[in-house]
Amino acid sequence: MRTTSEFDIVIIGAGPIGLTCGIEAQKAGLSYVIIDKGALVNSLYNYPVTMTFFSTSEKLEIGGVPFISDNPKPRRNEALEYYRRVTLKFNLNLRLFEEVLSVQKTGERFEVQTIKETYRARKVIISTGFYDLPALMEVPGEDLPHVTHYYKDPHYYALQKVVVVGASNSSVDAALETYRKGAEVTMVVRGPEIGRRVKYWVRPDVENRIKEGSIKAHFNSCITAIRPGEVDLNTPEGPLTLQNDFVLALTGYKPNFELLRRFGVELSPDQKLYPQHNTQTMETTQPGLYLAGVVCGGMDTHLWFIENSRDHAEKIVQHILSQDQSS
Repeated sequence: MRTTSEFDIVIIGAGPIGLTCGIEAQKAGLSYVIIDKGALVNSLYNYPVTMTFFSTSEKLEIGGVPFISDNPKPRRNEALEYYRRVTLKFNLNLRLFEEVLSVQKTGERFEVQTIKETYRARKVIISTGFYDLPALMEVPGEDLPHVTHYYKDPHYYALQKVVVVGASNSSVDAALETYRKGAEVTMVVRGPEIGRRVKYWVRPDVENRIKEGSIKAHFNSCITAIRPGEVDLNTPEGPLTLQNDFVLALTGYKPNFELLRRFGVELSPDQKLYPQHNTQTMETTQPGLYLAGVVCGGMDTHLWFIENSRDHAEKIVQHILSQDQSS
């Protein structure tokens, strides 16, 4: 039988910013629950196992808990351990592996339906990130089993012919790491060069590997079709077919805009699809519904990070408290 629970706030998304929202709510004496369809900090869990953050550890801290790292830049596994310890320290009220199906407002309260339960709340915070949906190339063969939009561990691709699509941090890391595990790596890059946002200590490495020919690269190029054992490219020199075992299509990710619309969030009419909200309070055009974290950036996924969106939680809770005091 489906049960109903009542809270001041339902927080959708158990990433670092969703956890921060829970901490701020707890400090303010507000009842809350944090719901996520996956694991704790699910997006970070799905990062490559060898991933190194661009940010220093202190910029990833939440709740005033120090993040101590053995490295100048912390690694994925250190971050997973840190956020788990923060969760336990504050004994945060979590519901993991529980997908939210709908958010509807009835009168002054929201009703949040999940696969397991119904929650009623005065306020809802959406902190769902953007890592769940890859930006597709939309080419024939993209759905074949040897094509992936997520990269996990380089050993899997050892001694294989690997095409890496893109020139972002994730693409460059994948190209370098698989190359060093013995893969024959070819990068396919839509633009004329390696991305400007690539980590400054990594960019010279990949550029030198390309220059010496250890990693092949086709710039101003794109994939036009994928077949078992082959990939077709469109290059400045004309069409080209490569022998291939795996395609790592690391072409970026985007928020679940359909889900945001279903939850009642209005999006800007331009191609950026910015979720409409008050940047001072983080409240959307639907009163009582808030946004927090990287989801605020729409298609501009380089706008928000953990380090510059941690204050979203405090803005939201302060706004809720000010409304409570004035009512």
